[in-house]
Amino acid sequence: MRDHDFPAWERRNRGKRRFDDDEPHLLKRSRPAETPADPEPDPGPAWSSWDDAVHGPQPHPAWLVTELAARDTELGVLKTGKEAEVHLVRRAVPDTDRSCLLAAKRYRDPRHRLFHRDAGYLEGRRVRRSREMRAMVGRTAFGRQMIAGQWAAAEFGALARLWEIGSRYGTINVPYPVQLRGTELMLEFLGDPDEGRAAPRLAELRPDPTELRDLWAQLVDALVVLARAGYAHGDLSPYNLLVCAGRLVLIDLPQVVDVVANPQGREFLARDVRIVATWFVARGLPPGLADPSALTELLSREAGLR
Repeated sequence: MRDHDFPAWERRNRGKRRFDDDEPHLLKRSRPAETPADPEPDPGPAWSSWDDAVHGPQPHPAWLVTELAARDTELGVLKTGKEAEVHLVRRAVPDTDRSCLLAAKRYRDPRHRLFHRDAGYLEGRRVRRSREMRAMVGRTAFGRQMIAGQWAAAEFGALARLWEIGSRYGTINVPYPVQLRGTELMLEFLGDPDEGRAAPRLAELRPDPTELRDLWAQLVDALVVLARAGYAHGDLSPYNLLVCAGRLVLIDLPQVVDVVANPQGREFLARDVRIVATWFVARGLPPGLADPSALTELLSREAGLR
């Protein structure tokens, strides 16, 4: 994303979290080494972290619980990946009917995963302080935490920008970015709220011919809106698209590409288009409707590329 596209509220946050696997559990010194420490009691629901986070764009959706008296309850893991884990969280105000489900995306630091094009990411998103940049390049513990935090911040900023575009034009769907806190990004939960089941990825579906054409039309509309704003997804595939109540939703956007500023912007557009067009044709969409070259040309014109 271009620097001027990121809202002023995108900055480093307090209250960074430590992952449970960052360091081994230690035994209490007062006990013999062979005797394990008593397990920690289950703390139950925690206070909502809303007050200690950067918030998503306003106006906030009506379904979102923002009361400081709310509690966050962990309900399980929705998705695991090389870059992050997504957890299901219920935020509710006790003794009321105010509640909502959230998807908490928690980025791992680079000891536990490798981001795609990590070196390119660092090159494109340098920080002002030389000490912090040296730590990131040297992959110190502090630097690794900064890298993970910047990935979370990049995705939060991209989602906020695209949410605002979608709310005006209605031709691109992304989950609402609820809040950002360190390396944790909380998003609108997309799926069945009664069963807590996430919406399926496009790759998991076998749509009939009519549904297939409708989903392709939605995807083209979304890519045109992205291109007009000067962006490409950067890692688009059937695994980074959800289908929720018939709506095609773009997810996993930390690597969104500024196609105007990036010398390889056209190649990013072409690769995104080629991957998704191949999937649609393999599922039965006529090749004439999903012509990668024609769509890449259209997106390049919309982005103002020569």
